[in-house]
Amino acid sequence: MKLYQHSKKAIISTVLYFIFGACFANMNEMERVTQNLVDPPYLPEHSQIATGSPKIVEIKMVIEEKEIEIAPDVFIHAFTFNGSVPGPLIVVHQDDYVELTLVNPSSNMLLHNIDFHASTGAMGGGELTKVAPGEQVVLRFKATKAGVFVYHCAPGGPMVPWHVVHGMNGAIMVLPRDGLKDKKGNSINYTKAFYIGEQDFYIPKDSNGQYKRYKTPIEGFVDELEVMKTLQPSHIVFNGKVDSLTGKNALKANVGDTVLLIHEQANRQSYPHLIGGHGDFVWERGNFSDQPQTNLESWVIGAGSAGAS
Repeated sequence: MKLYQHSKKAIISTVLYFIFGACFANMNEMERVTQNLVDPPYLPEHSQIATGSPKIVEIKMVIEEKEIEIAPDVFIHAFTFNGSVPGPLIVVHQDDYVELTLVNPSSNMLLHNIDFHASTGAMGGGELTKVAPGEQVVLRFKATKAGVFVYHCAPGGPMVPWHVVHGMNGAIMVLPRDGLKDKKGNSINYTKAFYIGEQDFYIPKDSNGQYKRYKTPIEGFVDELEVMKTLQPSHIVFNGKVDSLTGKNALKANVGDTVLLIHEQANRQSYPHLIGGHGDFVWERGNFSDQPQTNLESWVIGAGSAGAS
């Protein structure tokens, strides 16, 4: 019996060796490309249709804790990926591998990580990416599902929502390898694309009704949790602050442009509504494997998700 068990273990080990050994060997032969991330509302350079075989897409994000002004004289200690709220949009193709180097500089105060809703297992990578100040980690996962997905910090317990409502979220777009399609299978191409992150903030007020300002993030933790429990945000903004997408910052397109909009909300439901136009093609839940809805005036972005139109 013991000999049988040892033989069985040896056979299983050999099979696993060949399976995973072949997998690692294939990955070593895969082409590597570096994606340079950019600040919202823009997208990194990318192709709408994949060329060649799946690739390993290398990206780097540096966590930055910094105070930002979200409205006149209203401040919060934001937790950011690459310094922006929301974090930058990542763009890959289905079956590509995302290889992220996540850096938490020693200048920060808190532990952070990243949970990719586009990934499966290990809390979307969250359990594998916890980094204290002064540390960095490398995460690699296969983007098996086409669509638009949220990513966010999720260090555990009440720190999960607290980090999310401090701006520590963003989105990844996984395009089908043959590009976007309508319900008849015809290609949908865009000439411009914009990325909108909707953020709810929960800023406490003092006894005089003035918004509080804290010297450190932790100083505001208890007060902010009390405001969060009301489920009533003090501010709801696009791309990190009031008026970030108006006036000189307005999203502009020319007559004849076909514009793709990525809308991300990591915490609450959102209701995009176009005035003077329609969503010609809308992936309300962000799933590019589904047929797009057409000619919508309004649609719903589910809480903790992203959509495309």
